[in-house]
Amino acid sequence: MLEERRLGPVVGLGTWNTFSGNERLAAEVVGAALDAGIRLADSSPMYGPAESSLARALAGRRGEASVATKIWTASGVEGRAQLARQLAWFGRVEVEQVHNLVAWREHLPWLEEEREAGRIGRLGVTHYAAPAFDELATAMRSGRFETVQLPLNPRDRRSEELLLPLAEELGLAVIVMRPLGEGELLRRRPTAGQLEPLRRFGIESWAQALLKWALSDPRVDVVIPATSSPEHARANAGAGRPPWLGPEERALVERLAGA
Repeated sequence: MLEERRLGPVVGLGTWNTFSGNERLAAEVVGAALDAGIRLADSSPMYGPAESSLARALAGRRGEASVATKIWTASGVEGRAQLARQLAWFGRVEVEQVHNLVAWREHLPWLEEEREAGRIGRLGVTHYAAPAFDELATAMRSGRFETVQLPLNPRDRRSEELLLPLAEELGLAVIVMRPLGEGELLRRRPTAGQLEPLRRFGIESWAQALLKWALSDPRVDVVIPATSSPEHARANAGAGRPPWLGPEERALVERLAGA
């Protein structure tokens, strides 16, 4: 059952703070990501025009990608309207997530109906803040979600205490947000010499090291770094291929990150 629920381990594409409605840029980034083998794109109504930009960027290539997006509203009426727009843009939503736990109990019944009807593939739930992790765990234990999205990087490992063990226990697929610390971890880059021990794992850049650090946790399925650069999208994809890091290599990445 667990294997049936797996999504990866793979690198996906995040769209938070990326396209800003720039459809040409979206087409370039999404095209580069697809060409490099990325097959999951994550978005949300919270991200402004990102969803519609993503949809237009996928035109003609929709079959190459799984779309993970979200319902972000306390209103059931608006939630259904959000899904209707997503279905108009994407045709189907492979992973529909309740964003930041907003009204998750209220949304679940009608989302489950949509899943039964085949318009949604999997249901998921997300949150980024540690004070909400207990409630996120409650949602996970409900048995009504198949994926969970949570933050994880060498400087933010709070999800390791409760959420990752629980996801493993319940067989939930894990999508990791903020694997680069929203760019903060890229501000101080290790030297080429410091990265040398990681090169035999296919790592050519610090960003790849951070992404592979997360993907090397066997409980993690997908990391979704956001980028507005086609070059970075292509490079990020390289972190989604084995071999995976062992404990010593992950510890090295943690030290280099100043964790």
